[in-house]
Amino acid sequence: MSKRKKWILAVFIGITVLISVGFQSKFFEIAKQIDIYTTMFKELNMLYIDEVNPAKLTQKSINHMLQSLDPYTVYFDEQGIEDARIAATGEYGGIGTLVEFKNHTLLVKELLKDSPAESAGIKPGDKILKIDAILVKDFDEKGASTLLNGLPNTTVTLLLERQTKTFEVTVTRKKVEVSPVPHYTMLNEEVGYISFIKFTESAAAEVKNAFLDLKKQGMKKLIIDVRSNPGGLLNEAVKITNFFIPKDKVVVTTKGKVEKHNETFKTKEEPLDLEIPISILIDGKSASASEILAGSLQDYDRAVIVGERSFGKGLVQQYRELSYGTQMKLTISKYYTPSGRCIQELDYTNRDDNGNIPKFSDKGRAQYKTAIGRTVYGGGGILPDVRLEKPTTTKTTETLLNSDAFFNYVTNYFYSHKSIEEPSKFNVALNEYDDLRSYLAKNQQYFETETEAEFKKAKEKAFAENLQGNLSKSYNEVLATIQSEKLKELDKNKAEIIEKLTEEIVKRYYFVEGVYQQKAQFDPVISKAIALLNSSEYQKILKK
Repeated sequence: MSKRKKWILAVFIGITVLISVGFQSKFFEIAKQIDIYTTMFKELNMLYIDEVNPAKLTQKSINHMLQSLDPYTVYFDEQGIEDARIAATGEYGGIGTLVEFKNHTLLVKELLKDSPAESAGIKPGDKILKIDAILVKDFDEKGASTLLNGLPNTTVTLLLERQTKTFEVTVTRKKVEVSPVPHYTMLNEEVGYISFIKFTESAAAEVKNAFLDLKKQGMKKLIIDVRSNPGGLLNEAVKITNFFIPKDKVVVTTKGKVEKHNETFKTKEEPLDLEIPISILIDGKSASASEILAGSLQDYDRAVIVGERSFGKGLVQQYRELSYGTQMKLTISKYYTPSGRCIQELDYTNRDDNGNIPKFSDKGRAQYKTAIGRTVYGGGGILPDVRLEKPTTTKTTETLLNSDAFFNYVTNYFYSHKSIEEPSKFNVALNEYDDLRSYLAKNQQYFETETEAEFKKAKEKAFAENLQGNLSKSYNEVLATIQSEKLKELDKNKAEIIEKLTEEIVKRYYFVEGVYQQKAQFDPVISKAIALLNSSEYQKILKK
């Protein structure tokens, strides 16, 4: 054997040995950590002074471990698998309510149109105290809510509380389908509008049906609204993009650690329409598949994007089966639009010691080119071609919109107004914001900011350490000042609060479909998109 061949063989053997040692070292470390966990768990179970719940302990440890990675890598027990299936398909057997477990009851937050719950007279704001013979307070959040679901044509009897009165209703479950397209319509003689809220298994089919129906009605220009659309199935995003670009075009590419997860998704069918002008509406809650749709059509100069910068989720998840009927959804790759950009905003891998997550966009945004040479940017979501600025949503406003106070105010409005105008004619009265503010001032306990919560903890700590002295008077004065400033802070987002109040009120009477019917007439972003499609600005944007 020549010296050269011997040298190559030696190098090959050396590399093989190093790789083998590396794999062995990695697998040894995994086996070591699993063994440590197993032995510790065994000792806890056998010797800890009180009884422990192995399932609950394991669930907590798994969840805590996965939370250190990213919010999309999650573990599902048997019920969680069913919840994930419902999210993907939009179908389940139940009564058609969205509920929240709070204070040992299930609170009905929303009804689906034409659902069994609606037929039975259930209303948002109702509290479910008992499901058949089972008291809700005896269950945790998941256990209680799952009792509402079941096979179609089976019945369930509920004990409800509504404004201090209790009563029973019997509801017949049925197959419930949540439409990803709650509303579509002609906004004028030429412009069609499709609201689109989730990329479920039926998303492409329903968008196609809406598009074809609007074409029959004379549509010559199109607005697709994916604001607050969190995404869903990647394949559905590819199919919908295919409606507007030619066959065999790249829509999205995924790249991961494992070679088989590196995939290129191309259009497979002939398009529905290559010429119709399109405007896509996005906001800070448009994520994942919504960003694939908007980003790919932007890259091909096929649509003008209008609104706010999108969320920035450039990660792809996959479900993996685990033992005993459980599953894990984990992040396996990043996706890239046709121009080559990844729009992921948060860098979960490089959290600091305090758990703060850096943003890729903080380091600057890389530039890419669309098909005709326009500049677009990677990292930090999709930047609209026409950016509509609005005041930043304050932390106080976020707290309000997620609070019991806001929900209860809308509930009180519903019971004090037997009816409202149809959505296409409805706007809240000008004084409604002031009425809301007055209500909040009288119901501060249902609208608590982080500052108030921490301040209360400080008071409790002082009392526990016997440091209260004359604290109570000073504490109440400072708390009153904080609460007054809290209400003033809301004024910075008055327009947004009125918009959300309008949405929630309309939803009580006309469901989610009504929200989009109202938006179609009064939403300023939709008005801007209509004006854009009817002007020369649209074509100017799509030129280099």
